[in-house]
Amino acid sequence: MPMLIKGSGGRRGRRRPMADINVTPMVDVMLVLLVVFMVTAPMLATGVSVSLPKVTAEQMPTENQRPLVITIDKDGGVYLGMEDTPVELKELAPQLMALAENNIEKRVYVRADEMVANGVVVKVLALLQTAGFRNVGLPVDPNVARRIMQGG
Repeated sequence: MPMLIKGSGGRRGRRRPMADINVTPMVDVMLVLLVVFMVTAPMLATGVSVSLPKVTAEQMPTENQRPLVITIDKDGGVYLGMEDTPVELKELAPQLMALAENNIEKRVYVRADEMVANGVVVKVLALLQTAGFRNVGLPVDPNVARRIMQGG
C-alpha cells in the first residue's frame, strides 16, 4: 500500500514506491505444486500388481545396491523391473544380464503372485541359475508372516 509523504511548503504530497514484496501468490503456487507432487509421486513408483504368498519368514536384509526385480503375475506373465509389458522367457536372461551389467553377484528378487502355477516360478528360477545368478530371493508379505507366527 503506497504511503503519502508530506512535503514542506504546502506542496502536495508525492507517492513513494513501496519496496515490500507480496509473497502470498508465490506461497499459493508452491502449496498447489506440493499437493500435486504428493499425489502423483506414489503413482510413478508402481509396477505390476501381484498378491504375494502368505508365509512365515523373516524379512530379507536391506542392501545398499538396488536389486533386480522379476515379477510373475497371476496369469503367468513375466515382467522385468518396473516394465508393464511381459518378457518372453527366452529373452529374460539376456535382458537381465544387460541390466545387471554382467554382474551375476547382483541380488535378484522374483515376486510371484500366490495364484501363479508353481511351474512358472521354477522355470524362472532355473533360467536364473543357468544364467549364473546365485543371489536370488522370493519376497513375501512380512505383515501376514508376523500374524501367522502370533497365531492370528
